[in-house]
Amino acid sequence: MPGYEPFLLCDFHVHTQWSDGRLTVREVVDLYGRTGRFDVMAITDHILMKRDLLGRAARLATLGRREFSVTEERFEAYLADIDREARRARELYDLLVIPGAEITQNHIRSKKNSHIVALNLKHFISADQPAEEILREIHSQGAFSIACHPHHRTTRRFEIGTCFLWDHRKRLVELVDVWEAANRDDLFSVTSLKHYPYVANSDFHKPKHLYSWKTLLRCEKNWDAIARTLRANVDIALTLYRNGSWAA
Repeated sequence: MPGYEPFLLCDFHVHTQWSDGRLTVREVVDLYGRTGRFDVMAITDHILMKRDLLGRAARLATLGRREFSVTEERFEAYLADIDREARRARELYDLLVIPGAEITQNHIRSKKNSHIVALNLKHFISADQPAEEILREIHSQGAFSIACHPHHRTTRRFEIGTCFLWDHRKRLVELVDVWEAANRDDLFSVTSLKHYPYVANSDFHKPKHLYSWKTLLRCEKNWDAIARTLRANVDIALTLYRNGSWAA
């Protein structure tokens, strides 16, 4: 990132038309790449529970024309699309694109809800199992877990609760690699107060979400170095990316 060498400007939570995002993978890659500032991004579309009520309602609203979940049947095609665009992103923009998914549990009782981003995912993981098993399966693949928006938001808007991982942190903390301390425009300072490893992400769904919280890492631009740095939580900073500028 110009002016912040040798830090990498990163966003590890991005959605596309494979779930509930507005843009295709290619369009998202071009949006980030053409800024000339981003070094790393992760495509993390939703894997929903089979009986996810929000997903069903969204499909009905589009008369079945759109899927809002990466299903097991679509997963290989999803990874292939990311891989194809990742090669193009590295060649055109020197942008590293990481494959992932947000394994999403939306229950009727919000206290059971957990949203878990899995980075460098290789195989489909069902959302229809306990959060603890999802985390174990992520690790069994050698992938990396992020607890998404783990605490109550401070902004006033309609959002379902996603606090299950935080409410059960004493039991699950060893299975969560990092926690989101910032998500879009929200800060969850409780994660840093507990001295848990943390990141900041956009939770990108549409172009205006580009201007939001991001992560700065001081490491080489490859997945192994990034994963090590995130786990160690050393040489890492949170930054606000605003209209082409930033403020660490």
